[in-house]
Amino acid sequence: MKILVVGATGTIGKAVVEALHARHEIVTAGRSHGDQRVDLTDPASIRRLFEKVGALDAVVSAAGNVHFGPLLEMTPEQFAVGNSDKLMGQVQLALEAARHLNPGGSVTLVAGTLSRDPIRYGASASLVNAALEGFVRAAALEFPPGRRINVVSPTVLCESLPAYGAYFPGSPGVPAARVALAFVKSVEGAQTGQVYVVEA
Repeated sequence: MKILVVGATGTIGKAVVEALHARHEIVTAGRSHGDQRVDLTDPASIRRLFEKVGALDAVVSAAGNVHFGPLLEMTPEQFAVGNSDKLMGQVQLALEAARHLNPGGSVTLVAGTLSRDPIRYGASASLVNAALEGFVRAAALEFPPGRRINVVSPTVLCESLPAYGAYFPGSPGVPAARVALAFVKSVEGAQTGQVYVVEA
Protein backbone atom coordinates (compact mmCIF):
# COMPACT_ATOMS: atom_id res chain seq x y z
CA MET A 1 0.00 0.00 0.00
CA LYS A 2 0.97 3.62 -0.52
CA ILE A 3 0.53 5.34 2.86
CA LEU A 4 0.80 9.02 3.71
CA VAL A 5 1.92 9.64 7.30
CA VAL A 6 1.41 13.21 8.54
CA GLY A 7 3.47 14.06 11.61
CA ALA A 8 5.93 11.33 10.77
CA THR A 9 8.83 12.87 12.70
CA GLY A 10 6.99 13.04 16.03
CA THR A 11 7.24 10.32 18.65
CA ILE A 12 4.09 8.51 17.54
CA GLY A 13 4.72 9.22 13.87
CA LYS A 14 8.18 7.68 13.95
CA ALA A 15 6.81 4.56 15.62
CA VAL A 16 4.04 4.28 13.02
CA VAL A 17 6.52 4.59 10.15
CA GLU A 18 8.71 1.95 11.78
CA ALA A 19 5.75 -0.41 12.15
CA LEU A 20 4.58 -0.01 8.54
CA HIS A 21 7.57 0.72 6.31
CA ALA A 22 8.73 -2.86 5.77
CA ARG A 23 5.44 -3.81 4.10
CA HIS A 24 4.31 -0.56 2.49
CA GLU A 25 5.43 2.50 0.55
CA ILE A 26 5.53 5.39 3.03
CA VAL A 27 5.26 9.08 2.13
CA THR A 28 5.99 11.35 5.09
CA ALA A 29 4.67 14.87 5.60
CA GLY A 30 4.96 17.56 8.24
CA ARG A 31 5.06 21.27 8.86
CA SER A 32 8.86 21.45 8.59
CA HIS A 33 10.12 17.88 7.97
CA GLY A 34 9.31 14.95 5.72
CA ASP A 35 8.97 14.15 2.04
CA GLN A 36 6.21 16.77 1.75
CA ARG A 37 5.25 19.91 3.69
CA VAL A 38 1.78 20.56 5.06
CA ASP A 39 0.22 23.05 7.47
CA LEU A 40 -2.89 21.49 9.01
CA THR A 41 -4.27 24.93 9.87
CA ASP A 42 -4.38 25.84 6.17
CA PRO A 43 -6.93 23.95 4.00
CA ALA A 44 -5.12 25.13 0.85
CA SER A 45 -1.91 23.53 2.12
CA ILE A 46 -3.77 20.27 2.69
CA ARG A 47 -5.20 20.36 -0.83
CA ARG A 48 -1.75 20.98 -2.30
CA LEU A 49 -0.37 18.02 -0.37
CA PHE A 50 -2.85 15.62 -1.95
CA GLU A 51 -2.33 17.11 -5.39
CA LYS A 52 1.37 16.30 -5.03
CA VAL A 53 1.13 12.77 -3.63
CA GLY A 54 -1.77 11.54 -5.79
CA ALA A 55 -3.88 8.48 -5.08
CA LEU A 56 -3.29 6.70 -1.77
CA ASP A 57 -4.27 3.52 0.00
CA ALA A 58 -4.11 5.00 3.49
CA VAL A 59 -3.64 8.31 5.28
CA VAL A 60 -2.36 8.38 8.85
CA SER A 61 -2.27 11.49 11.02
CA ALA A 62 -0.09 11.61 14.12
CA ALA A 63 -0.10 15.41 14.24
CA GLY A 64 -1.87 18.29 15.90
CA ASN A 65 -1.19 20.95 18.51
CA VAL A 66 -3.29 22.05 21.49
CA HIS A 67 -2.76 24.66 24.21
CA PHE A 68 -2.42 23.54 27.83
CA GLY A 69 -3.16 26.02 30.58
CA PRO A 70 -5.56 27.02 33.38
CA LEU A 71 -9.13 26.89 32.07
CA LEU A 72 -10.33 30.19 33.56
CA GLU A 73 -7.34 32.01 32.11
CA MET A 74 -7.54 30.50 28.64
CA THR A 75 -8.19 32.99 25.87
CA PRO A 76 -10.16 32.36 22.67
CA GLU A 77 -6.86 32.51 20.80
CA GLN A 78 -5.42 29.76 23.00
CA PHE A 79 -8.50 27.57 22.53
CA ALA A 80 -8.19 28.20 18.80
CA VAL A 81 -4.76 26.53 18.73
CA GLY A 82 -6.29 23.09 19.26
CA ASN A 83 -9.51 23.84 17.40
CA SER A 84 -7.80 24.96 14.21
CA ASP A 85 -4.82 22.59 14.29
CA LYS A 86 -5.49 19.20 15.89
CA LEU A 87 -9.28 19.24 15.45
CA MET A 88 -10.20 20.99 12.21
CA GLY A 89 -6.79 20.31 10.69
CA GLN A 90 -7.38 16.58 10.99
CA VAL A 91 -11.03 16.93 9.92
CA GLN A 92 -9.97 18.75 6.75
CA LEU A 93 -7.20 16.20 6.19
CA ALA A 94 -9.75 13.37 6.42
CA LEU A 95 -12.22 15.06 4.06
CA GLU A 96 -9.56 15.74 1.47
CA ALA A 97 -8.17 12.23 1.88
CA ALA A 98 -11.60 10.74 1.16
CA ARG A 99 -11.38 12.24 -2.33
CA HIS A 100 -7.98 10.64 -3.03
CA LEU A 101 -8.25 7.18 -1.46
CA ASN A 102 -8.15 4.10 -3.61
CA PRO A 103 -10.95 1.55 -3.09
CA GLY A 104 -10.47 -0.11 0.29
CA GLY A 105 -8.45 2.85 1.54
CA SER A 106 -8.49 4.25 5.05
CA VAL A 107 -7.89 7.34 7.15
CA THR A 108 -6.58 7.09 10.72
CA LEU A 109 -6.54 10.16 12.95
CA VAL A 110 -5.12 10.69 16.44
CA ALA A 111 -7.00 11.84 19.55
CA GLY A 112 -5.96 11.08 23.13
CA THR A 113 -6.82 9.94 26.63
CA LEU A 114 -8.01 13.37 27.84
CA SER A 115 -11.32 12.77 26.08
CA ARG A 116 -12.15 10.27 28.85
CA ASP A 117 -9.56 10.90 31.59
CA PRO A 118 -9.17 14.69 32.00
CA ILE A 119 -6.35 16.45 33.82
CA ARG A 120 -5.82 19.95 35.17
CA TYR A 121 -4.86 22.43 32.43
CA GLY A 122 -6.05 20.01 29.72
CA ALA A 123 -9.58 21.31 29.01
CA SER A 124 -8.73 22.32 25.45
CA ALA A 125 -7.19 18.92 24.72
CA SER A 126 -10.22 17.16 26.25
CA LEU A 127 -12.53 19.19 24.02
CA VAL A 128 -10.52 18.48 20.87
CA ASN A 129 -9.99 14.77 21.53
CA ALA A 130 -13.64 14.13 22.34
CA ALA A 131 -14.70 16.02 19.22
CA LEU A 132 -12.36 13.95 17.05
CA GLU A 133 -13.74 10.70 18.43
CA GLY A 134 -17.30 11.84 17.77
CA PHE A 135 -16.39 13.03 14.30
CA VAL A 136 -14.90 9.69 13.30
CA ARG A 137 -17.94 7.74 14.48
CA ALA A 138 -20.22 9.99 12.43
CA ALA A 139 -17.91 10.35 9.42
CA ALA A 140 -17.78 6.58 8.98
CA LEU A 141 -21.50 6.69 8.10
CA GLU A 142 -20.89 9.10 5.21
CA PHE A 143 -17.44 8.17 3.93
CA PRO A 144 -17.36 7.00 0.30
CA PRO A 145 -18.30 3.33 -0.10
CA GLY A 146 -15.36 1.05 0.53
CA ARG A 147 -13.31 3.72 2.35
CA ARG A 148 -12.78 3.64 6.10
CA ILE A 149 -12.00 6.09 8.91
CA ASN A 150 -10.82 5.40 12.49
CA VAL A 151 -9.05 7.24 15.30
CA VAL A 152 -6.39 6.12 17.78
CA SER A 153 -6.78 7.50 21.31
CA PRO A 154 -3.70 6.74 23.45
CA THR A 155 -2.82 7.62 26.99
CA VAL A 156 0.40 9.52 27.72
CA LEU A 157 3.48 8.01 26.09
CA CYS A 158 6.31 6.52 28.14
CA GLU A 159 8.64 8.63 26.03
CA SER A 160 6.78 11.78 27.14
CA LEU A 161 6.74 11.06 30.88
CA PRO A 162 9.99 12.97 31.65
CA ALA A 163 8.39 16.14 30.29
CA TYR A 164 4.69 15.62 31.05
CA GLY A 165 4.50 12.89 33.71
CA ALA A 166 3.66 15.35 36.48
CA TYR A 167 0.38 16.16 34.71
CA PHE A 168 -0.57 12.46 34.64
CA PRO A 169 -0.14 11.28 38.26
CA GLY A 170 -0.32 7.52 38.63
CA SER A 171 -0.06 6.79 34.92
CA PRO A 172 2.82 4.53 33.82
CA GLY A 173 2.33 5.54 30.19
CA VAL A 174 2.45 3.36 27.09
CA PRO A 175 5.36 2.95 24.65
CA ALA A 176 4.97 4.64 21.28
CA ALA A 177 5.60 1.28 19.61
CA ARG A 178 2.46 -0.12 21.27
CA VAL A 179 0.42 2.88 20.15
CA ALA A 180 1.71 2.30 16.62
CA LEU A 181 0.10 -1.15 16.64
CA ALA A 182 -3.33 0.48 16.87
CA PHE A 183 -2.52 2.45 13.72
CA VAL A 184 -1.45 -0.79 12.03
CA LYS A 185 -4.78 -2.36 13.02
CA SER A 186 -6.64 0.55 11.48
CA VAL A 187 -4.60 0.62 8.27
CA GLU A 188 -4.34 -3.10 7.61
CA GLY A 189 -7.64 -4.19 9.14
CA ALA A 190 -11.24 -3.83 7.96
CA GLN A 191 -13.03 -1.86 10.68
CA THR A 192 -14.42 1.65 10.35
CA GLY A 193 -15.84 4.24 12.73
CA GLN A 194 -13.69 2.86 15.56
CA VAL A 195 -11.95 4.60 18.46
CA TYR A 196 -8.90 2.50 19.28
CA VAL A 197 -8.13 3.21 22.93
CA VAL A 198 -4.56 2.45 24.00
CA GLU A 199 -4.15 2.42 27.78
CA ALA A 200 -1.36 1.29 30.07
